Amino acid sequence: MTNPLAVVRTPDALRAAVRAWQAQGKRVALVPTMGALHAGHLALVTKGLTLADVAVASIFVNPKQFGPNEDLERYPRDEAGDALKLAGVGCSLLYAPDVATMYPPGFASFVRVAGVPDLLCGRVRPGHFDGVATVVAKLLCAAQADVAVFGEKDWQQLAIIRRMAADLDIGTAIHGCSIVRDHDGLALSSRNAYLSADERQRALALPQALIATRAAIIGGMPVAAALAAGERTIKSAGFVRLDYLELVDGETLHSVARPAPGARLMGAGVIGTTRLIDNIAI
Repeated sequence: MTNPLAVVRTPDALRAAVRAWQAQGKRVALVPTMGALHAGHLALVTKGLTLADVAVASIFVNPKQFGPNEDLERYPRDEAGDALKLAGVGCSLLYAPDVATMYPPGFASFVRVAGVPDLLCGRVRPGHFDGVATVVAKLLCAAQADVAVFGEKDWQQLAIIRRMAADLDIGTAIHGCSIVRDHDGLALSSRNAYLSADERQRALALPQALIATRAAIIGGMPVAAALAAGERTIKSAGFVRLDYLELVDGETLHSVARPAPGARLMGAGVIGTTRLIDNIAI
């Protein structure tokens, strides 16, 4: 079957397509991804089409956001299958550059948002969010779309991108899209494919602990005690590492001692060899 979705692979081609739509009076939404698309990614496209007339997605597995011992080489890739999924939800264009296009010889510029990248995931993935900010800045500048949509599962990433776009006057409005979960509550993630059947079942302890911790805090339990109970739940499920379970300000991501408007419960840990993240609003 011929794939109906147009694919471009250079910044010039992407920018020309976006400008052509904008010249027709159409608003354009950009949805950056690393591929291996699932229903959560497709929800970003659907959200984009509520904010704009045309949706453009990008697929680029960004080497600059992977640490030396992370899963860059085995990260799932299926451009042809992803393109068909994108076309099925109304995406009009796929931008799929290669590494040499994104980071040509002599590339020497990086974007860093001070403070926020050093918290939460940044404590165990040093440099990760510098790679994220750099690649997203390049994508936003290349597309010059009216809006861009990112998933709220990566809440820290979303907060960093919002800060960067505002600080650098990029001009593209940044929107979040609610977490899409499987039928049993596990947040959808491309890395869920790494989980064995047993690990997949035990991974439910993370969203369940977030829900129980939120209920305890709302019910009046001191935050520290509620977090400690949640940590015990996650560890008892067999997570080999709990990176954090924290109540934070949703914008600054600094820990807070009591619930307040905009606060979020953030959790991350490793089960088997797979690192999972999740969060919920208070």
